[in-house]
Amino acid sequence: MDVSISTVSKALKNSEEIGRDTKEKVQAFAKLYNYKPNNIAISLKNKRTKNIGVIIPDIVHHFFTTVFRGIEKYANEQGYNVIVCVSDESFDKEVINMELLANGSIDGFIMSLSAETQQKNDFNHLKEVTEQGVPLVLFDRVTDEVACDKVVIDDFEISYKATKNLIKNGRKRIALVTTENYFNVSKKRAEGYTKALMDNGIAANEALVLKLPYNGESDTIIDAFFDAHDIDAVLCVNEIFAITCMRAVQKKGLRIPEDISFIGFTNGILSRYATPTLTTVEQHGEIMGEVAAKMLIERVEDDIDEEEENFKTEVIKATLIKRDSTS
Repeated sequence: MDVSISTVSKALKNSEEIGRDTKEKVQAFAKLYNYKPNNIAISLKNKRTKNIGVIIPDIVHHFFTTVFRGIEKYANEQGYNVIVCVSDESFDKEVINMELLANGSIDGFIMSLSAETQQKNDFNHLKEVTEQGVPLVLFDRVTDEVACDKVVIDDFEISYKATKNLIKNGRKRIALVTTENYFNVSKKRAEGYTKALMDNGIAANEALVLKLPYNGESDTIIDAFFDAHDIDAVLCVNEIFAITCMRAVQKKGLRIPEDISFIGFTNGILSRYATPTLTTVEQHGEIMGEVAAKMLIERVEDDIDEEEENFKTEVIKATLIKRDSTS
């Protein structure tokens, strides 16, 4: 075929700049000769590795696995590989993971902050990476302390909507089961819960807010909480908390949703197969992952000027999925 190297490259990437006929011929030729791009050679030429580093806090929560799935799907479609590390909610592991990957082996990071990082409020390792010109996209657990692109859901709005839904169903003694406020997502969800109560003439009661440890045994704490309070509905900031609390009230002989309703976050397997099935907030993790990957790859490939005013925060609209745990 009498075409330039540039045309071949664009045709193999399915670029809209190349005509359909030329693309089909180039792609057929490549398939015939089993041609595959040499990523090492490409990275040397472009000073890119075509690798993305992803750091997630844990692999237990269904939400993080869906975000990773979205990242990998989009990145692979763009010819990028994804290297995933798990911080296990540890500040030290998060730092080590970043140091391990930020040695020229990746083009940029996508990550959600560990619990300890948010607790310590120490983001120097992130600032050092971005100051070296390595693109960074934070998702879900983010901080305003670091200038970078971010992807979040409308935590305040969806928490407000979920609480209002419980009130609409006649619930008045609504508890919140959450984590410590240093989790930015938990803080916003608590604010949405409180505002919904106030807007509907229900006084916010701190005694009905249960803060559970993110990494410890909580059954005894939960049992004591439900023994001490007369509650007719519960909003939980994740599905693991919700399922654990549902089990606790069922052991007490309460019926769900007749006596007490439950709403959780993360529309995972636990929610769909719980007894009864759990009404949840669908956080659209896969969409969040795709958006994060798109933002990062645009930074890498377009050499976008890394000035603070150019950074964007994309907000994904969450959805309330109604099931049998609410009336």
